[in-house]
Amino acid sequence: MMTDTVDTTQELAAFLRSRRERLDPRDLGLPSRRQARRTPGLRREEVAELAGVSVDYVVRLEQGRGLHPSADVVEALARALRLTPVERAYLFDLARQRPRGADQPATTAAPPLARLVAGLSPLPAMLMNHRFDILAWNREMARLLLDFDTLPPVRRNSMWLCLMHPETRALYVDRERVMREGIAHLRAAWAAHPEDRALTDLITECIARDEEFARLWVERDIEVNGRGHKMMRHPDVGVLAVHFEVLAPLQDPDQRLVIFRAADDESQSALDRLCTP
Repeated sequence: MMTDTVDTTQELAAFLRSRRERLDPRDLGLPSRRQARRTPGLRREEVAELAGVSVDYVVRLEQGRGLHPSADVVEALARALRLTPVERAYLFDLARQRPRGADQPATTAAPPLARLVAGLSPLPAMLMNHRFDILAWNREMARLLLDFDTLPPVRRNSMWLCLMHPETRALYVDRERVMREGIAHLRAAWAAHPEDRALTDLITECIARDEEFARLWVERDIEVNGRGHKMMRHPDVGVLAVHFEVLAPLQDPDQRLVIFRAADDESQSALDRLCTP
């Protein structure tokens, strides 16, 4: 259930519980205990010992009782729970211990960035903000994914398109992996921008309208992919593989420049055919 803004206290509590429960005590070298474990993962006492805080403090954090942990405590918890760098950043965001960007995300591309996107042809390229709104794109990206000019601006969002638009839903060969990675990125953005009502509304709509999104959302995976690959089944040129690179402009760190390139010669030929006037 989503609310108007991120309830960071409750999300912090749920995230800490989920990460504690996924850990195997044996992997941390903790001594075995005679009493059988009734729940998976570490006990709160073990997390408290590893983090150097009281058990009562961990209990109150996991119960969402309004604590505001310091940066030192957040760092200790991140180490105790063996968080990945992205999960650590997410925890800092939830605890309000990381510097934040502008409250209002860009809804249009700055002219220099729009010119850069166009100038990257023949490589497919587009510019998005943190909530996956597509702000600018070049001709090649439109040929590969969708003619974004045919959509109202409110629907130029890559997550919404992947879930709701028939053509885009059918585009990805490994759709669940693409969805899982996108949702993990979206959750990180949600914690970093708790007052972004449009982002919260997007997540609420996706949870309500797509069972797959709702299932993956509650897993609380956190990941920000700077590069990777995708397999696509394009209706005009068949199956092709692309590598993607995601870059953040220094002056606009909440925006993402996404660049595709063919992963092999056959895919390059398919892109050439697709983008030939």
